[in-house]
Amino acid sequence: MITRNTELDPLAEDLTAVIDGVAGTFGSAAERTVEGELDCDPTQPGRLLCWQYGLRVDDATDAIRKLVDVVLPLLESQGWRTRDRSNPRELIAQFSRDGADFNVHVSRAGDGVAIVGSTACVPVVP
Repeated sequence: MITRNTELDPLAEDLTAVIDGVAGTFGSAAERTVEGELDCDPTQPGRLLCWQYGLRVDDATDAIRKLVDVVLPLLESQGWRTRDRSNPRELIAQFSRDGADFNVHVSRAGDGVAIVGSTACVPVVP
């Protein structure tokens, strides 16, 4: 069990598996950068939670090509909507599906890749 919230557990497991799979496309040595529950509404704390998860792959050889040629078509075929959020420093692909979102950041200057995302927000189960 990843969380203590039974509604959040399957969402967290799905997102974690997708992000782990994407990271595996870039390399075998991914380092976890964030993992845990996040309060979705700071104006009413403790009512809605999401799961946040992120990884970094420092030695991601040929990362831009892998993002464009492998990751984008694979995730689009699985129903993820894609949005280009790139800037001069990074190629950034944002993926969204069923209220979950995650971004893949690929450095234009090196081989670093960062992936971070969150599930849809769900009510807290007492």
